[in-house]
Amino acid sequence: MATKVDYEATGQEVLRLVGGEENVNSLVHCATRLRFKLKDESKANDAAIKATEGVVTVMKSGGQYQVVIGNDVPRAYAGIVNNSRLGSDAADDSAEGSKGNLLNRFIELISSIFLPILWTLAGAGLIKAFTALAVTFGFNAESQEYIILNAIGDSIINFLPFAIAITSAKRFKANQFTSLALAGILLYPTIIGLHTAGEPVHFFGIPVVMVSYVSSVIPIILAVWVQSILERWLQRALPSAIRNFTVPMLVLPIVGLATLMVVGPITTFASSLIASGITSVWNFAPWLAGGILAGSWQVLTIFGLHWGLVPVMLNNLTTLGHDVMAATIFAPVLAQGAAALAVMLKTSDKKLKQVAGPASLSGILAGITEPAIYGVNLPLKKPFIFGCVGGAIGGALAAAGGAQTSAFVVPSGLTLPVFIGTPAMFMVFLGVAVAMIFAFIMTSLFGVPKVETETENAFVEKLDNGEDSGIPAQTVPANSKVVPADAVVVPAGTVIPTAITEENTTDLVAPVSGTAIAMKDVNDPVFASGAMGKGIVIVPTSNQVVAPISGKIVTALDSGHAYGIRSETGVELLVHVGIDTVQLEGKHFTRHVGKGDTVRAGQPLVDVDFPAVAAEGYDTSVLTIVTNTGNFSVVEPRVDEKLNVGDLAVIIER
Repeated sequence: MATKVDYEATGQEVLRLVGGEENVNSLVHCATRLRFKLKDESKANDAAIKATEGVVTVMKSGGQYQVVIGNDVPRAYAGIVNNSRLGSDAADDSAEGSKGNLLNRFIELISSIFLPILWTLAGAGLIKAFTALAVTFGFNAESQEYIILNAIGDSIINFLPFAIAITSAKRFKANQFTSLALAGILLYPTIIGLHTAGEPVHFFGIPVVMVSYVSSVIPIILAVWVQSILERWLQRALPSAIRNFTVPMLVLPIVGLATLMVVGPITTFASSLIASGITSVWNFAPWLAGGILAGSWQVLTIFGLHWGLVPVMLNNLTTLGHDVMAATIFAPVLAQGAAALAVMLKTSDKKLKQVAGPASLSGILAGITEPAIYGVNLPLKKPFIFGCVGGAIGGALAAAGGAQTSAFVVPSGLTLPVFIGTPAMFMVFLGVAVAMIFAFIMTSLFGVPKVETETENAFVEKLDNGEDSGIPAQTVPANSKVVPADAVVVPAGTVIPTAITEENTTDLVAPVSGTAIAMKDVNDPVFASGAMGKGIVIVPTSNQVVAPISGKIVTALDSGHAYGIRSETGVELLVHVGIDTVQLEGKHFTRHVGKGDTVRAGQPLVDVDFPAVAAEGYDTSVLTIVTNTGNFSVVEPRVDEKLNVGDLAVIIER
């Protein structure tokens, strides 16, 4: 019986062996690893850490010292942070920051901040949708019941800065309660009242431009970011005897006033500039202005700049009795919902599908696009772009047809009837339809990461026809990495399950014992190029190949040399035994599984007489390739190591 591991003790021991907390700049954890940024990596005792109970291995990548624990890494992490000053408010990879251009970094930042609250946003959006649907079918919108139900669905959206304050504090490692207090300043009733009153506001003679921060995003993120910088400086500068209460006492007025006095004016100026520009364009080219407004509407919403356009719309309704601008923004809102719907229908990623489904309904029915934008479309980039482009086309059509509305409502599928009987009603509906169809089709075709690349599809098709990669058979060089004649023969059914767990459906284990080498060093130009995907190559010293992951066998050739496996978590693999071994036509191979079978990690796929295969002149390298590598942010193999069957071989993360 396996000994139960005390993972909290494991975490504490790992901390000691990396040189103690004084040698740690930062610590986070992901799904399987403790990720340290050490001041001096030479102080870490690699061998002792690898030998620590509960530790799988040590890996060094991306400037991090990574200790692989497995599924119980949160317990090891808790053992560290509960007994040290490390890791406060940093329980995931999001604290690392992202690499890449500014746009990618901004998208990653926004997405990571919204990720923890997506389900709540999606659920609240559906409540709003069903409440609005009830009104459509006769429910009294003036009733107290409606007011209460609407408040239940609208609360998280209305007070969004509070939720973002918490997640931003975690991201920037700031005091979350101080962050909540900053959000409270922006949403404080009397502050909102000053904005609503529309009268000049001064703070000791300094003008303060008031704007609405309801449902805003960027202002609180900026405020918490500045808070985190100021807090770190004050923590170093202030004496410990007064630090605890003095830091928030100084941060709140400094950051709070800076937000009100700087963010407010900038937002107001930018919004006014945009509104003036769009109004000017509208006078001589309504279709162009409508396209610009609709195409940029969701971008403006992200930055909170759309609030500057709302007064213009309301003023038009008051003075003219109708507004043309509000009629164009239905298309971009519903287009984002349609793009999310396409993702939900197209993706094979179960987690993404679970988010995209309710997010699309929330966007289409209730016009609540935050779950769709921040949880689905913006992280994938292309669906967000297609939604904006579709919205621009739809907005241009509506504006060109002279569409207008006599009432300002939240744009959604359920409020579209407001246009019934208005001029150019047909053009509004046409614009919305075109926007949604464009976003849906383009996202379906080009916006969802493909499960298989074209190269992969062609390769799998050849496999199903009993062919190999199409590369002519090659003579194995004298120095080729082939199995030695004295290879260890492992009896059928024998597996060394050192890293296999009951739910091993993401990371890959070694399918065979042997020496792991980099994919680029394999003796096949197609595999070595990476065109098929990333993975691991093992020069075998045992004669049984097992499943590297739990899943379904989608390809199993009669020759026994190639197997396709798809896990429940969307990982798709090609296990290829030897190079050009299809020409053996099954000789020296004893297959244990067939197409359609379900296997668990470590279950035998095929027994191979590798010495006999090598004697016939074939490279015996066993390749495990993640054929949908593009769906994952990390596909990290262990190379230049000797691995046993079942050892952790490739770490995979989304």
